[in-house]
Amino acid sequence: MIVYEYPFNERIRTLLRLEDLHEKFTFFVQQESPWEHHIALSTIFEMLEVAGRADLKTDLLQELERQRQTLLGFKSNPNVQSDMLDSVLQEIDQTMVALRAMVGKTGQHIRENEWLMSIRGRTIIPGGACEFDLPSYYAWQHHTAQQRYDDIIGWFTPLAPLFDAIGIVLRLLRETGNPAHMEAKNGSYQQMLQGKSYQMLRLVLDETLAAIPEISANKYMLWIRFTSQGGDLKPKAFEGEVPFELTLCNF
Repeated sequence: MIVYEYPFNERIRTLLRLEDLHEKFTFFVQQESPWEHHIALSTIFEMLEVAGRADLKTDLLQELERQRQTLLGFKSNPNVQSDMLDSVLQEIDQTMVALRAMVGKTGQHIRENEWLMSIRGRTIIPGGACEFDLPSYYAWQHHTAQQRYDDIIGWFTPLAPLFDAIGIVLRLLRETGNPAHMEAKNGSYQQMLQGKSYQMLRLVLDETLAAIPEISANKYMLWIRFTSQGGDLKPKAFEGEVPFELTLCNF
């Protein structure tokens, strides 16, 4: 099964992009090749570009506090597992403390590192991080895998509370929806949303169908058009019925 997610607003779009970058970073930093560690470091630079909004930290703190207050309201509910609820509340509290402890602009410690900024400036240029452009970086790439790993993790660690908060917010958002089984006729599906605001859509599709959803949505209407790929990978309209699972998520 393939899970497709579609954000309804720029705020969730930013969180999903950062989550995607964090997943890629986590994979590449755990490898041993200097080329893979180069990708991990370049991914940190991409994180700074996406997370550069000054209000992201504030938005996350406000959302975590909203979720905390909502969850506290369930404490008196006998149908709620108290140990699981307490665990989530503790996770939120710890993340909020760490997030508040972050000082300055996101990634300021990297922006103040002239060596890292020189690498960042060269990686923007295609092929710009060759050994003759950045001999000191080339020398660093010849350190042991453990040394490079320790350095990269050290540069990322000040950003970790931000990604912990993003993980909690998106996890709680995904859990708000109720999956429904739908079917697209002739490769197309429409649903009126009647002005109700959603923050994210999740679509689960059997990959053996070889159908690709192209999603367009606002608070009034949802439209999903399914396409398929031929040998040249050029998309073409999918003809036939497409069963899928649809979840509309909103806090």
